[in-house]
Amino acid sequence: MTSTDHQHPGGGPGSGPGDGPGPGDTARPGRWLALAVLVFAVLLVAVDATVLGLATPFLSEDLKPSGTQLLWIGDVYSFVIAGLLVSMGSLGDRIGRKKLLLTGAVAFGAVSVLNAYATSPEMMIVARALLGVAGATLMPSTLALIRNIFHDPKERSLAVGVWGAAASAGAAVGPVVGGVLLENFWWGSVFLINLPVMAVLVVVGIKLLPESKDPSPGPWDMLSVLLSLVGMVAVVYAIKEAAVHGFRWDIGVSAVVGVGALYWFVRRQRTLPSPLLDMRLFQHRGFSGAVLADLLTILGLSGLVFFLSQFLQLVQERTPLNAGLIELPAAVGAVAAGLTAGFLARRASVRLAVSGGLTAVGLSLLACTVFTSDTGEVALGCALFLGGLGAGLAFTVTADVILSSVPKEQAGAASAVSETAYELGAALGIALLGSIVTGIYRGFPVPAGVPADVAAAAHDSLGGAVESAAALPRDQAFALLESARDSFTDGFQTAALAGALVLFATAVAAWIMLRGQKLEEGIEH
Repeated sequence: MTSTDHQHPGGGPGSGPGDGPGPGDTARPGRWLALAVLVFAVLLVAVDATVLGLATPFLSEDLKPSGTQLLWIGDVYSFVIAGLLVSMGSLGDRIGRKKLLLTGAVAFGAVSVLNAYATSPEMMIVARALLGVAGATLMPSTLALIRNIFHDPKERSLAVGVWGAAASAGAAVGPVVGGVLLENFWWGSVFLINLPVMAVLVVVGIKLLPESKDPSPGPWDMLSVLLSLVGMVAVVYAIKEAAVHGFRWDIGVSAVVGVGALYWFVRRQRTLPSPLLDMRLFQHRGFSGAVLADLLTILGLSGLVFFLSQFLQLVQERTPLNAGLIELPAAVGAVAAGLTAGFLARRASVRLAVSGGLTAVGLSLLACTVFTSDTGEVALGCALFLGGLGAGLAFTVTADVILSSVPKEQAGAASAVSETAYELGAALGIALLGSIVTGIYRGFPVPAGVPADVAAAAHDSLGGAVESAAALPRDQAFALLESARDSFTDGFQTAALAGALVLFATAVAAWIMLRGQKLEEGIEH
């Protein structure tokens, strides 16, 4: 079933502003410039998710957060985005995607200033949460607007490819941008770069972006919004906390509350005349297969990328900028694959493109199982390029499948499902693969004579080991760091193997679930 199954002739439902294209609309003037504006927004949200990682040591020194506060500063942005994406996608379908995008862009810029000049850990946590609210308005709106700007399916495939490449490239460019800024300015600069980009987005977007929304959307159900937020945040929190601290009664309560809220959310959507998320979308095998592929791909990738940055900086002792540059081939691969994915999926098949992409990511993760402290730039770059190539191919085709599986008036909600799978996969990946790395790392043997408090700090994290070794005699410090780095590398390699197995299994599942799925060929009417 493609979106041609859902077309509405004449002036019926689905032919509201920006939703009922006629033949003359297919070559909307300025559509590629409009795409450039949307790509700007995606690039920035993706950069913002990774740029903070490098700034954390500087931020810690200035604001002096506790360990728990530091975790919340890092995590609350993705918690809030994951919890609000479906609600914001649905809100855009109701009030207008352009209106929501531009409002979110103004808020994103304003809250970025609050982040940059935060004076306490508590203020920083609140500022990061508010940035997550603004970020949640941007992502589903951008993909849904592409659905409504590009009516020629082949053009739309290319546009989705550019969008997907920007999202992938942003995550890889974040460490490079952060490295340059932190070598020249204070940590708040990583937030202030948002301002000029958002200003351009708003000024150009007002003129170039067409408005589009569901012409008969029904009311926005606030109880569903609350259930979605509580359910996602509670589940993601429970997974992350259990990975770091093991099982505790409060983590169990959080998991039960989260699952209960999500169950209630699903039950409620089935009974509402105008649901926040139409659960019937999941009856479409192509849609479900594409969402599952997104979730498990990012699960395998995100945990690895998270620990790869630490591996490059703390095991191979590279500078933040050098580490960021080594990760750039992933962005190059993602961009190349994103731009050609639609063509490949049409010439071969959707399931071959997606399964092939997932297999390439799996092979990239498999290559990481032989990385050591001596692995050179060429080997690292080749493995990351292959991973970027596979991810760009898989993500772009699945995004295209998700968009073409639903009627245009539900584009925001469908885009939000795709984005939620991405955010949930990222949280699960860091939590599950992170627990493998942490579990293996914490068992490393400490050399004789190392004080108990130093040993405890070293076992807490590799960063802690590097910091605490500075207080030890030279030979003892070298032995401690050697042991810690070897153990971290073992954990990193084991997690990479687990990620590779997940990706290979996902490639098989996608091959089965996407059987017969095709991208559209003709122009919509």
